[in-house]
Amino acid sequence: MQSNGYANLKVLAGNSHHELASSICAYLDIPEARAEVFKFANDNTFVRILENVRQRDLFIVQTLSTPVNDHIMELLIMIDAAKRSSAGRITAVIPYYAYGRSDKKDQPRVPITARLLADLLTTAGADRVLTIDLHAGQIQGFFNIPVDVLTAEKLIVDYFKKKALKDLVVVAPDIGISKTARNVAEQLDAPLAIVEKRRVGNNDQVENLNVIGNVAGRPVLTVDDEIDTGGTLISAIKAVSEAGATEVYSCATHGVFSNGAVERLLSVESLKELVITDSLPSKGVTDDRRLVNLTLAPLMGEAIRRIHVGESVGSLFR
Repeated sequence: MQSNGYANLKVLAGNSHHELASSICAYLDIPEARAEVFKFANDNTFVRILENVRQRDLFIVQTLSTPVNDHIMELLIMIDAAKRSSAGRITAVIPYYAYGRSDKKDQPRVPITARLLADLLTTAGADRVLTIDLHAGQIQGFFNIPVDVLTAEKLIVDYFKKKALKDLVVVAPDIGISKTARNVAEQLDAPLAIVEKRRVGNNDQVENLNVIGNVAGRPVLTVDDEIDTGGTLISAIKAVSEAGATEVYSCATHGVFSNGAVERLLSVESLKELVITDSLPSKGVTDDRRLVNLTLAPLMGEAIRRIHVGESVGSLFR
């Protein structure tokens, strides 16, 4: 690959998702850069990069999975280690950007943690960020460095095109995700419906109001950016089932799956399939074949290649 003013490309992985980092390296046909990343007995994180990264174009892959705060700190220390090792350019590759819901001050005396995290990454020494399907688009504007935001839309659309579900209706589980759901509906040549909901307090309880659109006698595909506790999705499945949907398929980019969410979701009889990506590690989550995991490695690997050689990343989605 011809670089864009930097020496050869290197991909370094934190401890949050080695499988994805290895798959990205396999796509790029390069070895994974070597590093020691571990905790001392006193819970302090230690990082040592085990090869020369001076003036290299370095991409650090670290998704912000559980334990989130440990993985954030690990990433910050890795960036600092790279900076002090004279890396030419440091790109933080963050498939899942945690604290995405803390994007605005919607209650008195609360933080905007998504902005704080952006400041921490920049201060640590990141030169740019590569991520996928941010929970809130405005997070991109929290950074004073370039941010490339990829989307898993095409990956998911291609999967469901192959299924060729007859008379499919695409459903947004809430109004906030309706733009993404509309894009998916257009690509699948399907109508759009929306589940109008009201969230109660800060404890993930959801009160559904009604389904806007006709789903009676038709299969349904719910679309979301992430599934956390599954409360919103379970409520949406119940709402469309009561409105006459014959079966339900669900998809999301990020399968966070807190507090046994997968088990609760797969216990819902009308849910035929739950499709996510590997933006977060899912090893040991479940072996139920209804949970389908699509890999992001080719998409992220191609984006990394294009950033390295100075080609357009946006053209990936045209």
